Amino acid sequence: MRRVKNVLSAVAIVFVAGFFINSVSKTTIAPSDESVEKLVDTSYVNNYNVYALALPEDLIFANERVPVESPDIKERIDREFLVNTYWQSNGFLMFKRANKYFPIIEKILAEENVPDDFKYLAVIESGLTNAVSPAGAKGFWQIMKTTGREYSLEINNNVDERYHLEKSTRVACRYLKDAKERLGSWTLAAAAYNGGMSGISRRLDKQQVTEYYDLLLGSETSRYVPRIVAMKYILKQPHRFGFNFKESDLYTTIPTKTIKIDTAITNIAQFSKDLGINYKILKIHNPWLREGHLNNKTRRTYEIEIPKKGSYTN
Repeated sequence: MRRVKNVLSAVAIVFVAGFFINSVSKTTIAPSDESVEKLVDTSYVNNYNVYALALPEDLIFANERVPVESPDIKERIDREFLVNTYWQSNGFLMFKRANKYFPIIEKILAEENVPDDFKYLAVIESGLTNAVSPAGAKGFWQIMKTTGREYSLEINNNVDERYHLEKSTRVACRYLKDAKERLGSWTLAAAAYNGGMSGISRRLDKQQVTEYYDLLLGSETSRYVPRIVAMKYILKQPHRFGFNFKESDLYTTIPTKTIKIDTAITNIAQFSKDLGINYKILKIHNPWLREGHLNNKTRRTYEIEIPKKGSYTN
């Protein structure tokens, strides 16, 4: 009897297993293309294509030619065009922010006699935000504390002028002009912004070359100038690289006026309220104010930007 029960049990198990396997196979077999078309709207796939990019002819950075006839340079440049073209979300943010901040940066570059192309350096450094790097570089221009202080920025827990767009832009210009004078070209000056003036100078001497594109460099500095070049051409020619938008899609500069303060501010929230705005709005326009008060023990004159009436609506 026990033997019969065992046989019957075995038959039952085989039957159930067979039924289960058959059921699973029916659900896991890839459906036909026709059934997929019925279940899923694939029209967006048909309208989305990824293309190899034809590099613009005669690439120029800061009036200096990029030697794309060299195979390794062409590959480095091509990589940056591909990465930055097909990283579409980031690309759109760059277009939007550039419309807001480039007018401020362009004016200072012109006043400082630094080529306009260096505004794209700020794009690759920070994405046109007050970013903070793991190494402690801060602001649009990613200035280190020692460099900022060397170029006379005030940097402490209470005030950090690396977050002051106009002042940090002027410091970046001074650094780039010093690098250009020391190294001999704007391209090398750009490389030095990433690799340091001394670091680039040592490599030029060690490798017995005089041009950035002849240097063998580490990955980051090797990609640095090609990335600037790629962002320049992508941002200047959006439709060529598949970016489509209206002017109304872009961010715009908020009109402000300047007030001068030569005393301490004990409570910035109350100070903001007295000006008819709030703490958040004042800090957005003055990110260099790092705390809820301004010490100003030396009675220095600070310029604080506040939005003009009607710029914000409640």
